[in-house]
Amino acid sequence: MTQTKLTPTRDEAPVTDAGLSPEQTAVAIAELAADRKAIDIVGLDLRGMIGYADYFLICSGRSDRQTRAIHDAIHAGMKERYGLLPRRVEGLGESRWILMDYLDVVVHIFTPETREYYRLEQLWGEAPPLALPDLPE
Repeated sequence: MTQTKLTPTRDEAPVTDAGLSPEQTAVAIAELAADRKAIDIVGLDLRGMIGYADYFLICSGRSDRQTRAIHDAIHAGMKERYGLLPRRVEGLGESRWILMDYLDVVVHIFTPETREYYRLEQLWGEAPPLALPDLPE
């Protein structure tokens, strides 16, 4: 696996202790999820809409086993590459909806059925999409 060099897109973007802006953090997480074959990866730009996060990153695994594998890849990759750990993780027990809180970026990993039920993209339909790099499918 090659490590992508991320560069800031805006001078005024705040950065984490690892030197990443929230947007760069979301992109790095999306790349890690794609490496584990996550499907339907979507980023939502929530700046100005809510106060607790700048971005949601939403993706799906084909099964609860795959959602857990996606979680594990994100957790290990962010720790190894950038020294970042999520502040909180919920949903690992059943693994139908795993939430990872990286403060400015909240990651939602769903099974397809659970994602269809909760429809976060429709709930946050006014949020502009976050431009993500071409990710492998």
